[in-house]
Amino acid sequence: MTDKCLSVVVPIYNEENTLERIVLKLVEVPRLLEIILVDDCSTDGSPDVIRALVARFPELIVTTRHARNSGKTEALKTGFHMTHGDVVIVQDADLEYDPREIPDVIEPILSGHADVVFGSRFLVRKTARAVYFYHYVANKALTFLSNMATNINLTDVETCYKAFRGDIIRKMKINSRGFGFEIEVTAKVAKLKCAIYETPISYYGRTYEEGKKITAWDGLAAVYYVLRYNLFCNLHQSFDPLPDVYLKRATHRH
Repeated sequence: MTDKCLSVVVPIYNEENTLERIVLKLVEVPRLLEIILVDDCSTDGSPDVIRALVARFPELIVTTRHARNSGKTEALKTGFHMTHGDVVIVQDADLEYDPREIPDVIEPILSGHADVVFGSRFLVRKTARAVYFYHYVANKALTFLSNMATNINLTDVETCYKAFRGDIIRKMKINSRGFGFEIEVTAKVAKLKCAIYETPISYYGRTYEEGKKITAWDGLAAVYYVLRYNLFCNLHQSFDPLPDVYLKRATHRH
């Protein structure tokens, strides 16, 4: 891979208080090629923050804005299609995940071991804010249900930090809504039979008063997505034509 091979996709909805701090950390990440800022029709001062950041880092930042709020998954879908990097990672615009840990997340891809890497908040307990117990239980339950369907032994399916080889995520057909991306992408990379790794990360969780957006309804939708994308969606419905190396691997392992 080239020295500058990393694309970071940042979905944004009303994150004026944290967006600048996240981007200032991202520009320091080694091997950074580009930061894709996708504004999902924010109604606060986020557009002004984005314009200031583009003026400051015009060679690194690419932006787009949705005409209406469509949810995190749609923002990611938009961002992935704008990337050019050999490695693509998701970064939330809040302060729950520390960009200084991105090199650890993408290292298994750079070293040739992994095609996809999940940053796990539970694999080895690192720095983690103690917040909502019910969120923890729901996350573990969804991870267990997803693992049962995919036969992949993950510890944190709902993690933000998911890194991919660019040619995989740009070819994925993403159809879910809201926060459905986490479950959908897990099901589809499992169908591809690619090499999936986990690496421990820290977690600086937010409360709802501080801007956390996921709700119980998103958890119920995730159960539906586990069933839909594991039981009623095949490999060819999951991806546009992929490089032969992935198709041969998936067919062989099936």
